[in-house]
Amino acid sequence: MSSANLARYVDHTLLAPAATTADVKAAIAQAAELGAYSVCLSPSVLPVDLPEGLKLAVVVGFPSGKHHSEIKAAEARIAAQHGVDEIDMVIDVGAAVEGRFGDIEADIRAVRAAAPSPIVLKVIIESAALDDDAIIAACEAAERAGADFVKTSTGFHPAGGASIHAVSLMKQTVGDRLEVKASGGIRTRQDAEAMLAAGATRLGLSSTRAIIEDREAVSTY
Repeated sequence: MSSANLARYVDHTLLAPAATTADVKAAIAQAAELGAYSVCLSPSVLPVDLPEGLKLAVVVGFPSGKHHSEIKAAEARIAAQHGVDEIDMVIDVGAAVEGRFGDIEADIRAVRAAAPSPIVLKVIIESAALDDDAIIAACEAAERAGADFVKTSTGFHPAGGASIHAVSLMKQTVGDRLEVKASGGIRTRQDAEAMLAAGATRLGLSSTRAIIEDREAVSTY
């Protein structure tokens, strides 16, 4: 895969809590320079100016997912008012561990209602913290609730980030009906291409340049 083709799968990501306005502008410029699909930012930085052709994603309920559904919906609604293209929301991971997938579905539905299509909704399930049955059930809840993507990880959870096993299982669960985003712990070009081979159609990367240039990244977020 060429570097240009690989870049088109990337959401170039800046979610560091200490990110400054200058950092945000630099991330946008780098995403555009590298030919990334989008730049993924924290909602508090909105509004931002983007060059033509670069999509904008923001996170909702990030990184814990332990926000009331009304708060997540409000974040999504504000983001939609600012013209974002995509929203990456975090589920309540504890609810998934407990098997409360009806609650997870309702949570996702609230965000979907606040940011309807054509805004793309990605649902972060924190796959490293879940067993296989919970990964499958979380993906099924996301599909029932109208999501467009299921996404492995925030990159902030101590259990870890994306794995080939999780991406493959998520892809098997959603088939071609939803897409899969791999994020968290992707530190080499080999990692990135392996995630795509396993079924991911989007990659969340902060060290995009290093990965595209086949240099090991220090961290994902």
